[in-house]
Amino acid sequence: MELSSFLKSEAVRVLGQVSSKKRLFQELAQLITSCCGVNANDVFDALQERESLGPTGVGHGVALPHARLPDLDGIKGAFLKLERPLDFGSVDRQPIDLVFALFAPEDTGVDHLKALALVSRTMRDKDIRAKLRANDDPVALHAILTEARTSQAA
Repeated sequence: MELSSFLKSEAVRVLGQVSSKKRLFQELAQLITSCCGVNANDVFDALQERESLGPTGVGHGVALPHARLPDLDGIKGAFLKLERPLDFGSVDRQPIDLVFALFAPEDTGVDHLKALALVSRTMRDKDIRAKLRANDDPVALHAILTEARTSQAA
């Protein structure tokens, strides 16, 4: 499994300022809706529900919100780089500026977990995080993310 199989270039954006976690989830819902044609309210509600179980801010300025959705035809990813870090309630209490959201069909089994593990490994890499933070072009961000695992796997 490679990131390029579920992260399309149109699902990568840079956001100027997000005022709250709720607003971030609204942005993610709009982004995944525009890419995948799912209902934005369903996406928002699923993200909120998952976050109520515990924070998806994993540390080092990274958040990995994820949810299962009924109308998806496969695993989908979305990446947001925030120009201004957002207090997210992360495990290390640091604000986040890199957000990789993952969405899977409700009936997806281990593939969802494999995709989440791949995203987590990618975002734990300090060199990748540094490259992401040094770029504001969505095309470059997509390339950094999708080439990272491919080159490390070879």
